[in-house]
Amino acid sequence: MKDVNIFLKEHKIRSVDIDLQSLIDVITLDMEKGLEGSDSSLRMIPTYIEADNQFLTDVPVVAIDAGGTNFRAAIVQFNNLGKLEISDVFNARMPGIDGEISKEEFFSTIARYVKPLAEKCERIGFCFSYPSEILPDRDGRLLQFCKEVEAPGVVGQLIGKNLLETLKMPHKQIVLLNDTVATLLAGKSASFGKYYDSFIGYILGTGTNTCYIESNRNILKNPGLNQGKSQIINIESGNFGKAIRTDIDIQFDATTVNPGEYTFEKMISGGYIGGLCLYALKRAAAEDVFSAGTASKLMLLHELSTEEISNYLSPNSSWRGPLYECITGDSDEENSVKIVDTIIDRAAKMVTANLAAVLLKTNKGRSEGKPVLITVEGTAFYKLHNLKSSFEKYFTEYLTGDKMRYYEFTEVRHSSLVGAALAALIN
Repeated sequence: MKDVNIFLKEHKIRSVDIDLQSLIDVITLDMEKGLEGSDSSLRMIPTYIEADNQFLTDVPVVAIDAGGTNFRAAIVQFNNLGKLEISDVFNARMPGIDGEISKEEFFSTIARYVKPLAEKCERIGFCFSYPSEILPDRDGRLLQFCKEVEAPGVVGQLIGKNLLETLKMPHKQIVLLNDTVATLLAGKSASFGKYYDSFIGYILGTGTNTCYIESNRNILKNPGLNQGKSQIINIESGNFGKAIRTDIDIQFDATTVNPGEYTFEKMISGGYIGGLCLYALKRAAAEDVFSAGTASKLMLLHELSTEEISNYLSPNSSWRGPLYECITGDSDEENSVKIVDTIIDRAAKMVTANLAAVLLKTNKGRSEGKPVLITVEGTAFYKLHNLKSSFEKYFTEYLTGDKMRYYEFTEVRHSSLVGAALAALIN
């Protein structure tokens, strides 16, 4: 049998095979190119939301969260002490999730959902987590649907304008944003009464994305912006395409529905880690890392979720999942755990590169009294076995010396609704 450490070294899939500084430099350069409008795998999408501004208090707004299978809406306001108040909560199925519908059906369904709330408020914040081009008036044009929504007539349409017209409330103010931007703003809302130098939003769940606050003078592709102001930039970091990939990454990517796209996401996010681990285990089986009995069972295993990977790595789990059932001996278990742990550890180092590059790009957090607040959402970040602890180790070790920055992490409940409300409350 082949030694598992030789297998990992030959395929260069270990965290030690990543030069952290080089990866951070490449991410930073791609961010700058995206801001310039030159060739970049990072879209660096302006949101026209000025998060440094103060938000209004004691003003009720309609907050909408649409981005998965469920649609949520509520009336949200912050009192003069910054305390969050949520009322009139409404939950329903996302229109278009149960079969194809027309543009008219899509907007009339949403209008029916939110009309009782909109009649009570003048402002609407809409967390719409589908790829959209955000416009200077903070409305957005849908580029494509994903997550199983079928409403092809909506593609290319202005979401806010169509909703207000369907509501017959064209005078209302509406702001469109995605869930990563909402996460950043939710962190800002939780910071009421505290001082932070800047804010970052990060999601590592099924997919991954990052946003931060950038000075308008650095957004060279939009020269008409007010040079004295700043705004949130949606990086679309899951699409970063310049990380060094191994042969295992490349071959696994070829098995996905969109080969060559969102390759960084496929190396670190919950939607893909399980499949990547299974592919690596099968490669190891083909190279005689496992006994014949384990190898034959692994080859018959067709799917492995990230949650099942976490269960497998947790000896106290009540059920360790389908991977455990493939293992026929202690040596094979040690080797399989080593491979999966190595892939997660590598992901933690890549997450470190992602967030360190963004934190340094803000040029904030240089004094202990003015940290940067990083709001993180996503089950992969919080629940994937050992990922968070490995990330914290790499992140702390890197941010020393001349790279020293002060930061805090937070998590906010109902972040999409809270962030949507705050977007509507920022003047």
